[in-house]
Amino acid sequence: MPDISRWKRFAIASTLSIFALAAAATSQAFAAGKTITAVMHSDLRTIDPGFTTAYITRDHGYMVYDTLLATDSNFKVQPQMADWKVSDDKLTYTFTLRDGLKWHDGAPVTADDCVASLKRWGKNDNMGQKLMDFTASIEATDAKTITLKLKEPYGLVLESIGKPSSYVPFMMPKRLAETPPGQQIPEQIGSGPFKFVKAEFQPGVKAVYEKNTDYVPRKEPASWTAGGKVVKVDRVEWITMADAQTAVNALQSGDIDFMENPPFDLMPVLEANPDLKVETLNKFGFQTLGRMNFLLPPFDNVKVRRAALLAMNQKDVLDALVGNPKYYQTCGAFFICDTPLATEEGSGALVKGGSMAEAKKALVESGYDGTPVVIMAPGDVVTLKAQPIVAAQQLREAGFKVDVQATDWQTVVSRRTSQKPVKEGGWNMFFTNWVAADVMNPVVNFSIGGRGKNGGWFGWAEDAKIEQLKDAYARSSSPEEQKKLAADIQKEAYDQVIYVPLGQFLIPSAWRKSLSGVLDGPATPIFWNIDKSE
Repeated sequence: MPDISRWKRFAIASTLSIFALAAAATSQAFAAGKTITAVMHSDLRTIDPGFTTAYITRDHGYMVYDTLLATDSNFKVQPQMADWKVSDDKLTYTFTLRDGLKWHDGAPVTADDCVASLKRWGKNDNMGQKLMDFTASIEATDAKTITLKLKEPYGLVLESIGKPSSYVPFMMPKRLAETPPGQQIPEQIGSGPFKFVKAEFQPGVKAVYEKNTDYVPRKEPASWTAGGKVVKVDRVEWITMADAQTAVNALQSGDIDFMENPPFDLMPVLEANPDLKVETLNKFGFQTLGRMNFLLPPFDNVKVRRAALLAMNQKDVLDALVGNPKYYQTCGAFFICDTPLATEEGSGALVKGGSMAEAKKALVESGYDGTPVVIMAPGDVVTLKAQPIVAAQQLREAGFKVDVQATDWQTVVSRRTSQKPVKEGGWNMFFTNWVAADVMNPVVNFSIGGRGKNGGWFGWAEDAKIEQLKDAYARSSSPEEQKKLAADIQKEAYDQVIYVPLGQFLIPSAWRKSLSGVLDGPATPIFWNIDKSE
């Protein structure tokens, strides 16, 4: 038999040699400056941050674009591109742009640009949609002033515009913000701390960013996505390495500086390396979940969805995904365990270990006709590989026919937007992760919506009751009432199987100690404030 380990070592060595040559060429070309090389959690393909909730696209957005407001490490909304005033009747919010804001093409940032950007964001984002439901008008009253008028007082205006994660309300020139719905913006022109180097962008290979020398940071210290975005290096390269072992080897040898999501089984090796630092940047972690397509059979039938829910259990998924209980917890709360809105309402067997006998019985009674369940299974993202495989096995055991289609994450990101039948590129189920900040309440939580085809998230769940309860939550100022409404929403979400929460987990990042100033927060990694020593 051939020596498999020898061939694997040869393949890894060859990959690293090729990378080292590329790195050497890069270092010669940019010898006068500092370059950070990073392997992110996913390849970057979709580069319009208003087109997808994928975190790699959000991370790209933070490199290129800026926001009117931002959230600091005390969960407090702070001025970023603008400060604000609120009228005594709480119906008018006036935002004033700070001085020195320029787009990457040299044009000044105007209030018209920002109004168009907010309107585009407000059509796609869950919190943005709810804010626009309460908005009477939003307009530029002069070149630096944005005036937002409400129909009635709404307590989440600043929290919506300052939200740290997907969809982030990034500001862009008006001509880009007015791109027709369903189309991606044609240029990457922001006003943020880095410029996107279009000429060097190679999907599947690398994405490159250069310091925006015209950017004027705020004077406050950096804190999460707020404060001064001071860029201390000249260039950041995101390098695609689909094989995690290759990326780990490159990090240990110094060929790359930063790895966002090392595999859990290799964490002890990295922690033992004195040249590396291993740390969890997102202390609030992730919720992992399964989402069904409500438009296509078999999951257009709520009884079939309920049978699928009964077949699943969180521990099997988390054991396969993470393995080490140090980094995960089972949790039936849609709005994150150990938070004010946490409840086990409706979670039942999902957390306790599933109920396969009940699942089989429910599936028979549902009238399921054997339609295959097409599950998209990305193999290139450490934190998304296990869920579809485990879920497929659980569904098969319950009596479902399952078609697991191997793919990569960026194909999932693109394909999940399709509402076509499976034979024309559609799908039945996919899995994803949300950072805790994106699911902590009913208004911010994308997956809990019930708008269907009318602005709903992929899967297009339609549920008027959930939308009514979310409106009541948005209007409420009582923590007790909000907690009750959140429990009612969760009960309805489990009953209709709006999505399947599969537990929570943490995942550390790793970087060489030559990097300093790496920031934590709910939307990491971010590359301002980082310096690199030689």
